[in-house]
Amino acid sequence: ELLPAAHALAREIADNTAPVSVALARRMMLDMLDAGHPMEAHRLESRLMVTRGRAGDAKEGVTSFLEKRAPVYPDKVSTDMPQPYPWRPTPPFRE
Repeated sequence: ELLPAAHALAREIADNTAPVSVALARRMMLDMLDAGHPMEAHRLESRLMVTRGRAGDAKEGVTSFLEKRAPVYPDKVSTDMPQPYPWRPTPPFRE
């Protein structure tokens, strides 16, 4: 029972959220765990909210909601990640 419910929830999230916004939220959660002060995360989140609010995904989200249809988000993680991403350099992988 639990696994099918988890899959259904994951499918609902994947079908109804903007991929770029999800990628940014995930990256922020991972990167901001070791921030020196909570204000560092707040500043970054505020900048990203402004940037994402101007993106095509935001317009599509509102439009699809008003038209009562499933969203088709135009922004892609591979090409449309906003500045200041990446905000931290990726450390080298050590085996």
